[in-house]
Amino acid sequence: MSRAAIPGLPSRYPIGGHLPALYADDDFAQRFTAGLDTVLAPVFATLDNLPAYLDPRVTPADFLTWLGSWVGVADDPAWPVERRREAVGRAVELHRWRGTRRGLVEALRLALGVHAEVAGDGAAVWSTTPGADLPPPPAEVLVRVWPEDGGRVDPDRVQEVVTVMCPVHTVCRLEVLPGPPTDDEGR
Repeated sequence: MSRAAIPGLPSRYPIGGHLPALYADDDFAQRFTAGLDTVLAPVFATLDNLPAYLDPRVTPADFLTWLGSWVGVADDPAWPVERRREAVGRAVELHRWRGTRRGLVEALRLALGVHAEVAGDGAAVWSTTPGADLPPPPAEVLVRVWPEDGGRVDPDRVQEVVTVMCPVHTVCRLEVLPGPPTDDEGR
């Protein structure tokens, strides 16, 4: 990320015009301050446009990673820019839905561009009797994914997202399908 001098970028606040009248006709003073204007023009342009830098919908693409770090998004430069923008823009919402079906489905769609279906609730089990044997483990959650556009799905990447987005106590089983599930697949 570099915000350096941009050739030909005019300064909105030229210093030479703000000098006392004594220096208005001084060629050296005007050339010297014009050099400073060249150095300061990108700073003023950045500050004048600061709200745009903080809006993931319009921020420069090279700024997205840094902006994403503010909201806890692990930015992947391999993603298309529009998907990266959506991930940063929706980060707070996705953090709110973390550990839920909706959050998992949305995270998989955003991170990998796949459709997903979650079956089962993962449940939690406990015993009210002190010193009793541990109850049986809760039922597993089945996560089915299939490509959005008939492409390929990387099961390892899907597993990474599922591991991050599911509660720790939840046992998840993953199925990668070539296309949308049919009724005979338990939908």
